[in-house]
Amino acid sequence: MNQLNGLKAYSTVVADTGDFQLMEKFAPQDATTNPSLVLQAIRDARYKPLFEQVVNACPGDTVDVIADKVLVAFGSEILQCVPGRVSTEVDARLSFDSTASVARAKRILALYAAQGVDTRRVLIKLASTWEGIQAARRLEAEGIHTNLTLLFSLPQAIACANAGVKLISPFVGRIYDWFKKDAGTAWDESAHAGAHDPGVRSVSQIFACYKDNGIQTEIMGASFRNVGQILALAGCDLLTISPKLLSELKANTAPVARALDAGAVMDCAPIYSQLSEAQFRLDLNRDAMATEKLAEGIRQFEADAMALDELIATRLHG
Repeated sequence: MNQLNGLKAYSTVVADTGDFQLMEKFAPQDATTNPSLVLQAIRDARYKPLFEQVVNACPGDTVDVIADKVLVAFGSEILQCVPGRVSTEVDARLSFDSTASVARAKRILALYAAQGVDTRRVLIKLASTWEGIQAARRLEAEGIHTNLTLLFSLPQAIACANAGVKLISPFVGRIYDWFKKDAGTAWDESAHAGAHDPGVRSVSQIFACYKDNGIQTEIMGASFRNVGQILALAGCDLLTISPKLLSELKANTAPVARALDAGAVMDCAPIYSQLSEAQFRLDLNRDAMATEKLAEGIRQFEADAMALDELIATRLHG
């Protein structure tokens, strides 16, 4: 048995890509995308015709509507390749506007419905800002399930649980990146491997908090830099993994052991509580890593959303 199949015994494996032609190779249950991955796919010659087909069919639409239609086109193709769900992201430029985020989420779902997609198979991705989490609260209250992304800290995870979101995506690799850069030449890679990786520790803490308190929100580890981080989180509810690391797991036949166990975390779980907006903002501000990586992630996704807009505009008017 290879490690990919071994991992599937403990966690639901999700493909982290917009390249839907890879789905058959790895047989993931779900798939996630983000603006960067969709933009990368659009620039691939294999997928350029799909992009052009969508844009050409929308001559009277605004660029933002066409952008959502492009995201939905890729999501619809992905759903033909996986048995479960796909996550589609609300424009990062709306990360601090709950009302606009809710409206955009509903538009995305309406576009999926127009394609004949069962919208229960779609998770709406929102940034884990206070406003994004409150948008998720409103959507969940209406039966629209959400995936809260760009999550780097326990306060964000607790606020998501308070809001009753369906799923959170804590970012392992970007946490690791921050601590490694912050340590500079003092960084000891071997001392921060596996369970000692700062990103792995963050997800393990959230896992303990959720399981100890009976929180139903699903935890999906994301943004991995190496296979070691993935294996150190075997047992997490879901793990979304890039094609490169899926290939490495599939090529390796070493055994996989459960690393996280809901039945073994009860004595070490952090305290769970309701968070007010003021407390959330204060706790997040106290965490330099989480504050910086959240802001950086929004800027990166915003830049890619703008790049997608530019491609659409060029196609429309070029």
